[in-house]
Amino acid sequence: MTEKNKIMLEVKNLSISFGGLRAVDEFSISIRKGQLYGLIGPNGAGKTTVFNLLTGVYKPNEGSVVLDGTEVTGKKTIEINHAGIARTFQNIRLFKELTVLDNVKAGLHNQFHYSTIEGILRLPRYFKVERAMDEKAMELLKVFDLDREAEYQAQNLPYGKQRKLEIARALATNPKLLLLDEPAAGMNPNETQELMDTIRFVRDNFDMTILLIEHDMKLVSGICEELTVLNFGRILAQGNTSDVLNNPQVITAYLGE
Repeated sequence: MTEKNKIMLEVKNLSISFGGLRAVDEFSISIRKGQLYGLIGPNGAGKTTVFNLLTGVYKPNEGSVVLDGTEVTGKKTIEINHAGIARTFQNIRLFKELTVLDNVKAGLHNQFHYSTIEGILRLPRYFKVERAMDEKAMELLKVFDLDREAEYQAQNLPYGKQRKLEIARALATNPKLLLLDEPAAGMNPNETQELMDTIRFVRDNFDMTILLIEHDMKLVSGICEELTVLNFGRILAQGNTSDVLNNPQVITAYLGE
């Protein structure tokens, strides 16, 4: 199998129930390395539940999740993150009172290490590791044009830049697969266009595979190569973006036409 056709994420028959309600029912998806893949559907269709299953927030009742050939089904969130899945959230989750720089450094802690004693006593290794983390974090911030705001509190950034910071922090964990949960939520058209450019840049320059949940159809049709449509926890349609968006069932159930 060539690198281009390598499967990065293979999900088979993933299911979960809450109080007898089947929230996600036999969800299956296959995403190739380097793909920009979209997951869409009406509110309450089960999209975020799928993300929670992929990242260990929930454990599935059935099914399997394989990342780059490694089974991660039912593992803890931190284990799945170390395996190579990172995510952002529909409602931005930053350490708002920390600086922009420190938010990104928080994502680097699975790659840079010093002992508790080295940290408490401020031994030479502590300063060496902190300098290396600062340099790496600044490199990421420059990519997202956030380096000039490095010492700002995260909560003082404009909304669009908070979205960018959350993506930068996720990338700091050095993932293989990046999950974006409605990254364009709350953005104006100019911010959405800039976000589209950012997502493409991340895919191309970080050798990243990206799965995103999104309601903005302009963004979905503009960047996603393939789509899966969920409705009531089940797959309604799946395949090439253009074909899916022109599927009469999708138009009826999702687009409301």
